[in-house]
Amino acid sequence: MPKQTILVIEDEEKLRRVVGLHLAAAGYDVKAVGTAEEGFKLAGDAGLILTDLKLPGMDGLELLEKLKGQNSHTPVVVMSAFGTVENAVEAMKRGAVDFLPKPFSLDHLSVVVEKALDVRQLRDENRDLREALGQRYQFENIVGHSPEMQEIFATVTRVAPTRATVLLAGESGVGKDMIARAIHEHSPRKGRPFVKINCTAIPENLMESELFGYEKGAFTGANISKPGKFEQADTGTVFLDEIGDVPASIQVKLLRILQEREFERLGSNKTQHTDVRVIAATNVDLRAALEQGTFREDLYYRLNVVPMNIPPLRERKDDIPYLVEHFAKKYGGEISEGALERLMSYHWPGNVRELENVVERSVLLARGPRVEAEDIKIETGIGRARHAVSTDAFLPEGMTLDQYEQSIIREALKRADGNKSQAARLLGLTRNALRYRLAQMGIE
Repeated sequence: MPKQTILVIEDEEKLRRVVGLHLAAAGYDVKAVGTAEEGFKLAGDAGLILTDLKLPGMDGLELLEKLKGQNSHTPVVVMSAFGTVENAVEAMKRGAVDFLPKPFSLDHLSVVVEKALDVRQLRDENRDLREALGQRYQFENIVGHSPEMQEIFATVTRVAPTRATVLLAGESGVGKDMIARAIHEHSPRKGRPFVKINCTAIPENLMESELFGYEKGAFTGANISKPGKFEQADTGTVFLDEIGDVPASIQVKLLRILQEREFERLGSNKTQHTDVRVIAATNVDLRAALEQGTFREDLYYRLNVVPMNIPPLRERKDDIPYLVEHFAKKYGGEISEGALERLMSYHWPGNVRELENVVERSVLLARGPRVEAEDIKIETGIGRARHAVSTDAFLPEGMTLDQYEQSIIREALKRADGNKSQAARLLGLTRNALRYRLAQMGIE
């Protein structure tokens, strides 16, 4: 591992020499100068800057301002014999990571230097993670060469810089979460929190406390106060996945967030404000939910400011070869032409998510150096069943449409062992939509 370079800026020659020798003996590469002007020229190569506050010409605070103007990520420790609280506070305001009052022991110096370098390492790691995350959601890393996906990317480019609410529609597995993240990463909120909320995964009785937080004593077991998702996402983006599953009582509170940017924690009367951008996604037809009375019309129009419909994979088959190549490379495999032809012939009810799953499994279980057609294993039973139900335009003899629908719902409940959430997923409905239909059928 290369040595860390520490730049020492100190006009007192004796102290500059002592500090330099001590740090060099500790294994650091030390550069020592007597003025801030000289130090500024060398700052780009330094892993840490140790500067006196009072210097001839430019002083330490002015140096901090100049480094800040260059967007320097190098941590700065300020030394000064004028060890007042005001000096320390001012140095911290200008960007210093620590303040070292003179006189100081060499042991104290070592502790401060190690701490400052730890801060540098954490900053670098966090910045690298953010950059890697941002790169992942660049358009070139979201595979979509078809005209339909290019239009989606164009819309993202136009809407991302704004704070407009976006409603993403499309079947499960088409990549709505990727598009939501791409909008966030191309917006001014990049680097701020991105909080994803899967509305289907949160039990109805816990949804309010999860979204808006709660105060200590708000309910049994609330031993401490806890912020909700909207608080955690302040100045960032909230992604409400499967918005169609939100119960009516929570829909009212979401409408208030969108209109007023305010809410109350569960068990509190104190109104809190939040600055969040909302992106919502659904895999069901919310207009149908409006007609059924399971989704609020005013909330729908607040969410549907910028609608984006992500097409299913079967409607953009031109993307399949590119996706297959991308996933094969990701999992370290190679796909033959025969295997690709088989993948192209399938209708992919699970969309991109299912395609990735099949490619990963095929690469892992392939019997040769590359994936052949016989290595492709697809669970076609589920897909055929869904396809048959969706394309069968004829009713069984002697059965009305309502009776046929009720028979399908009862069969779904039977297969789900009475679990309404699972039955709703089998039917491609939200829980609220299924409840509405069950009430019409007279089923509790």
